[in-house]
Amino acid sequence: MADEHDTLTDAEYRVLARFRFALRVFLRFSEDAARVAGVTPSQHQLLLAVRGYPDGPPTISDIAEWLQLRHHSTVELIDRAVEAGLISRQTDASDRRRQRLSLTRRGARVLASLSAAHQEELRRFRGEMAEVLRELG
Repeated sequence: MADEHDTLTDAEYRVLARFRFALRVFLRFSEDAARVAGVTPSQHQLLLAVRGYPDGPPTISDIAEWLQLRHHSTVELIDRAVEAGLISRQTDASDRRRQRLSLTRRGARVLASLSAAHQEELRRFRGEMAEVLRELG
């Protein structure tokens, strides 16, 4: 028996399920690609957030927001990435309490390799998502 609040059709549930499945397939691809490249999926996300941040070198707080992590979790992730030679910290010239983050040469190489692979997968994903989104109407 249908719930009185259940206003979606079976077809709409199937589309939503396909959407969620496609997202998970993409995320699995991304996680596996990161591991093959020798970094964790979280480190890959960190590298991309640092490189893709729009307003110059990001602070730890900027990255915490972009990754939707708590500040202390972000600090731990950054500490591990610094130890792995993926990113570096520089003291902010205008506010010495803050640190700015940037990629090291190694981090930039890893990110470039992963990003090329992701672009290819995103081309496939884009077509699939366009179809699902059309069906969502």
